[in-house]
Amino acid sequence: MEHLFSPYSNKGLALKNRVVMPPMCQYSVFNKDGIATDWHYVHYVSRAIGGAGLIIIEMTDVEPDGRISDFDLGLWSDEQIPALARIVDACHQYGAKVGIQIAHAGRKAQDAEIPVAPSPVAFDENSKTPRELSTDEVKQMVDKFQQAVERAVKAGVDTIELHGAHGYLIHQFQSKLTNKRTDEYGKDLTKFGVEIISGAKKAMPENMPLIMRVSAKEYVEGGYDIHDSIEFSKKYKEAGVDIFHISAGGEGPIAAAGKPGTHVAYQVPLARMFKENLQIPVIAVGRLDEPALANAVIGNEDADLVAVGRGMLRNPYWTLEAAAKLQKETTIPKQYVFGFPNK
Repeated sequence: MEHLFSPYSNKGLALKNRVVMPPMCQYSVFNKDGIATDWHYVHYVSRAIGGAGLIIIEMTDVEPDGRISDFDLGLWSDEQIPALARIVDACHQYGAKVGIQIAHAGRKAQDAEIPVAPSPVAFDENSKTPRELSTDEVKQMVDKFQQAVERAVKAGVDTIELHGAHGYLIHQFQSKLTNKRTDEYGKDLTKFGVEIISGAKKAMPENMPLIMRVSAKEYVEGGYDIHDSIEFSKKYKEAGVDIFHISAGGEGPIAAAGKPGTHVAYQVPLARMFKENLQIPVIAVGRLDEPALANAVIGNEDADLVAVGRGMLRNPYWTLEAAAKLQKETTIPKQYVFGFPNK
């Protein structure tokens, strides 16, 4: 039976275990130029030393006004490549593989003077009303995603994740709540996402898998549900997605009747439904910090990989401690061996 410390492979991506550090924004680009800093270096490399199999670098944006804040990472310029390459190279030295999440915040770009979106629909009463992208601008945005992926590949990453979840730009196009367009990108809500996937695949080596993060449910009145997301994700799979990273929410105010659960593993059933209906590998995420629980998600074949977010924010060495608790074999840096019990 497979478990959390079984190796996993997809195309040219070979992982030593099933533990994923998911993308989590650090808002730590202090000079606002989108270039990774020493904070990012220490943050990611420490999780590689700590045993994670796959590290996905936080939401990294395709243009300056695509950032949630001016303190986010970017890949709209070649000048941003070297700092990321330094992180990737160091993580590789400690046995971790590295992905990066390519994204655009759309209407949720808080520091943009005028955010852009599929339609001029504000996120809430405290948010700016975005400007609707013209059809030509949408096509240019697809190109910007492809160019960012090209730069990520130059930085040496092992996989790419496209951010199609949490109410950001790709999500905004695929949701009827936020896409009120009458052009080709309104008639087919998946067209924008499909074109971005196709562009990403052109920029990636053939043996590199493409991950896409999606919100399986919107948790808002009138929003899409799991059955809708499975249907539109079939088109994303056909376009070239190799692995889905299953999250939820992020669009509109949370409705009391549909708010997400607060119990552990509340999103795992969504991941399982994607895996079963699409016959595709999935990453499960959401309150999976207990090693026994994360291990069970793999052992019960609910998902192929498990993302541990808050647990790794608290403890860079979560993976090493999980191996000790589960009595599974893993490589412990020789400098830290005395800190772990003998089997």
